Amino acid sequence: MRVMMVAIAVLLCCGIGGGEAAAQPGQPDLGQEQVTFDSDGVTLHGAVYRPAGAGRYPGIVLIGGSGPGPRAEYHSEAVAFAQAGITTLVVDKRTAGYSTTHRDFSVLADDALAGVRLLRDRPDVDAGHVGLWGFSEGGWVATLAAARSATVGFVVTIGGSGLTPLRTQTWLLSNLARRHGVSGHLPDAVSGPGAAVVDGLGVFPAADYDPAPALRQVRVPVLALWGDHDVKVPAAESAAIYQRELASAGNNSVTTRFVPNAGHNGHRTTDGFDKVGGDLFEGKPLGALDPGYTDVMTDWIHAVAADQPPPTSAATPPPQTAPSHAPGGHPGFEYAALAVLLLGFATYPLSALARMILRRRPSAAHRATRRAVQVLSTLGLVTTLGTVTYVVAILATGGSRPPTSFALGQPLPWLLLHGLAVAVPALAVILALSAWRARAQLTAPLRRHTVVLLATATAFVPWALHWQLLSR
Repeated sequence: MRVMMVAIAVLLCCGIGGGEAAAQPGQPDLGQEQVTFDSDGVTLHGAVYRPAGAGRYPGIVLIGGSGPGPRAEYHSEAVAFAQAGITTLVVDKRTAGYSTTHRDFSVLADDALAGVRLLRDRPDVDAGHVGLWGFSEGGWVATLAAARSATVGFVVTIGGSGLTPLRTQTWLLSNLARRHGVSGHLPDAVSGPGAAVVDGLGVFPAADYDPAPALRQVRVPVLALWGDHDVKVPAAESAAIYQRELASAGNNSVTTRFVPNAGHNGHRTTDGFDKVGGDLFEGKPLGALDPGYTDVMTDWIHAVAADQPPPTSAATPPPQTAPSHAPGGHPGFEYAALAVLLLGFATYPLSALARMILRRRPSAAHRATRRAVQVLSTLGLVTTLGTVTYVVAILATGGSRPPTSFALGQPLPWLLLHGLAVAVPALAVILALSAWRARAQLTAPLRRHTVVLLATATAFVPWALHWQLLSR
């Protein structure tokens, strides 16, 4: 009975409804309102976190990283900003026109600017000082929105990349490969020809988006942060790009900093891969917000809101695990080479299929040579298709399915493809010797198939070197 009475008293004191968030420890006076607004034909849903007390506060719109991005993922940031006296809007990301294979940063920038307008229209917000906070993918979106509209008062990014999405992704995958113990040249195959094939397919969203042109048009104060354990974005390279491109825009208030003991999202980590403490999101820890991270952001925003933006300064970046590399190869070349190999290796099976359909009996031929032709055709097709499929799958899944079986520092599928790649030219030599010895007994069709296969196997060798199949 006493427990029930205490519970009722707590509920009466805190209050329920009226659009207010239920009070939580450490934030007893914060208000939270559910809001909706339209952008590009879509109704977006969000929440405004209000600071305690009356007054007109600076405002900020939070732009999440890649993925579905429900606003609950950024609750900790929203509370931290509101507690520091900054009215904060956090929004559920649109679902129309946004998926794993398609996204339009231009549309997302429109959504962000619609959120800025919503805050600027509020009587409790200082309309002249409403800015954007962008995390990871949100860094591309925030800078693009700021380049477009004079209504954006400032920009804060955490984990923003100065490189294209595809180049950033291949850098991440190389880090994941090292973490999972992969040695050798598999990461080179992923970032080189594999990336070119994926780029050509058009299934990697916004693969070639270059943030530099937008950065060159941002003239409002910018605070760009990276965790010193960021393993998803090349922080040192990105910081240098931010400084260079924003300076070319004549921007004299660009601050680049690195958050100690923080990962990609600025939250606590020990190595960039784990997340220490903090709230849970969908059953997984987000990592705890460090006061040093939030204080840097909120102090900087208040300086900007007081019309005293800090002058440009750049902290020394921590060592980067490895340099990034532009995706190698050209989609046109990769597809042309793939077509040549597949057509060459498939000539004999297609011919056999045609004879079967037409019910024509195969002509008598030298048995050993015919068998070598059959095996080489099959092996060439399996190796070529298997290599491209495996490497593209790594890019498509973003390393979310790490290899579980290794041998000699290689995932077993990749090691198997290595073996098959070595077997293809070896079988070609066997076929050439067999055909030469039995040249008087070969039928004209088998002779043609032999010539085509030997030419295809010869072309396969430089292709396999290009795809790192014949490298350790």
